[in-house]
Amino acid sequence: MVDVNIKTDSESRAQLFFSPEEQQKICSAVHDAERKTSGELVPMLVCESHSYPLAAIRGGSVVALIIALALTAPVAGLFWLGGTNMWVFLGLFFPFFWLSNLLISRTPSLKRFFLFTDEMDAEVQNSAFVAFFEERLDKTRDANGILIYISLLEHRAWIIADGGINDHIESKQWDEAVQCITSGIKERRACDSLCQAIAMIGDILSKEFPIREDDQNELHDLILR
Repeated sequence: MVDVNIKTDSESRAQLFFSPEEQQKICSAVHDAERKTSGELVPMLVCESHSYPLAAIRGGSVVALIIALALTAPVAGLFWLGGTNMWVFLGLFFPFFWLSNLLISRTPSLKRFFLFTDEMDAEVQNSAFVAFFEERLDKTRDANGILIYISLLEHRAWIIADGGINDHIESKQWDEAVQCITSGIKERRACDSLCQAIAMIGDILSKEFPIREDDQNELHDLILR
């Protein structure tokens, strides 16, 4: 049975990113992995980890500045004003700033262009930690929940495991799976790469956390936000 948790108030990019067939494939990959381990794997896909209002401000400022500088002299000349008239410059800058700010804030590909690497890394990690507790991955019977958090805007993935797993497996063992996911997103084969990463994680978990006779699926198979 497919267990997909989808936010229902409005369709998001994350909800439409995987087709129904791909969602089924990912859930099957989770089931296959969990047949080998008592660990609880939860892939989670979100549109972005933060709204990044500063990115739109940065971008809007740059675009408006370039346009205003280019148009100040021609526009001022139409009104017999000096080519460096400050009021003409400001009259051009603010409307273009508002328009470009609005456009960038609503266009992920443009917004990402004005983001810093450290900024994205920090926000993805923080958002992943919040999601881990919001989705109650810390409430499993054996403290063996593991979140595979993927943020589309930033092209980043982050894996968080509960204390029971961290006591036996170092976090660096997830690095290969993270690289597999992020490479897949960039190469437009996100579903296959995610399924591959899920299998890799399942293999790692099975060595320390083999399946139990009374094992139950305690969490969602896939979360789309």
